[in-house]
Amino acid sequence: MDSYGLSKSLVDEFRKNGASVVRVQSTPEVPAVYRGPLDLSEYADNIVHGGDLAATVRAVAAHGPVAVVAGGEIGVELADALGEALGLPTNGTALSAARRDKYVMIETIGRAGVAAARQKLVESEDDVAEWHRSIGGRVVVKPLRSAAGNGVFFCDTPEESAAAFGRISGAENVFSMRNVGAVAQEYLRGTEYMVNTVSRDGVHRVCEIWRTTRITANGVADLSDTAYLMPRGGEVQDRLTEYAGQALDALGIRHGPAHVEIKMTASGPVLVEAGARIGGADLPHYAQIARGRSQLDWTVEAYLRPERFLAHHADDDPLGSHCAFVGLVSPVSGTLRRYRGVETIRAMESFHEMRVAVAPGQRISRTVDDITYPMVVVLLHESEETVLRDANTIRYLDGPSFYDVAPDDGPDAPDDAPDDEATGSA
Repeated sequence: MDSYGLSKSLVDEFRKNGASVVRVQSTPEVPAVYRGPLDLSEYADNIVHGGDLAATVRAVAAHGPVAVVAGGEIGVELADALGEALGLPTNGTALSAARRDKYVMIETIGRAGVAAARQKLVESEDDVAEWHRSIGGRVVVKPLRSAAGNGVFFCDTPEESAAAFGRISGAENVFSMRNVGAVAQEYLRGTEYMVNTVSRDGVHRVCEIWRTTRITANGVADLSDTAYLMPRGGEVQDRLTEYAGQALDALGIRHGPAHVEIKMTASGPVLVEAGARIGGADLPHYAQIARGRSQLDWTVEAYLRPERFLAHHADDDPLGSHCAFVGLVSPVSGTLRRYRGVETIRAMESFHEMRVAVAPGQRISRTVDDITYPMVVVLLHESEETVLRDANTIRYLDGPSFYDVAPDDGPDAPDDAPDDEATGSA
């Protein structure tokens, strides 16, 4: 369901295990964030849902499916509906809204007795400002349905919250849909973790846990910049695993992959949000390289070989390398002429891969969320200290002097011959 971009890794994993894959597109139009060349040659069929569920069910049923799997956030609810209608292992539709609507999600886990943030569904600027005054401190204002940090505002005053609501309400989100209202939540202080899981019949496997680091940049108080793959065992991991399982149960996630974002606060783990789909940014792919097995493998196992999944879901991973996913944070906007210092990054001991989203000659914007990194560097090494050192060095290099940019306003500066230029190929 909605196999776009990097979710192709999951398609490849199913095909590698002998499955024939049918692609279902949940919206007639492709969301702007995913627009571009789409190779359909590896799919047995491409079914575009036009709004008639019965017609889509018939089209999918013709292929004799064994599973319906959401490849991305926008496909979650239709995947639930198709799986239920076809009698397949499914999370069902009863709690579909709780798995997509960020306000309903937190209300649902709270009613189930799972630790949850204070929040309010807000419908006007006055509404959110009044609530902010009532709780004080910093609050987060965000769309009810979006992803990748798009439209998330960290607000220290009621006036900032009101302005954030004005920017969110009615705006087009990352999925090319109009925001209706917003949710305001208390700001959770603590390290944020991404817990990628797979479930079968309510039995959960924590496949990998990523620890994130944050910086304040470009007007964003809490901008994610790096994710580190954690060892499977440990006190923090055990607490996150227990809490993630409680959140999955409360949200009715009994089958398939999930991506659970959790803050470890002073009082314990608290949910930021969860998605009933594979983890983003291709992190499961890199975890697979580092650990020999990841959310990709376990998703396939849960659907194609459920008995084996249930028998081995607690097994350790075969490998133990360390990995970091480092997003570069552009402080500038304009036309990119070159990146300075790229060869220094490529020469790092733990350098594995460089993914360039903005190539020289293209327009670069200031990084404000997960979809505006101009470049991502993946580090991989058997030594954790080597990965940490190289990640910190990248953050040292990544600043205004790293970007040779012709600004939006004013004449372009002379273009010196590049001594160190990154291209769109990794």
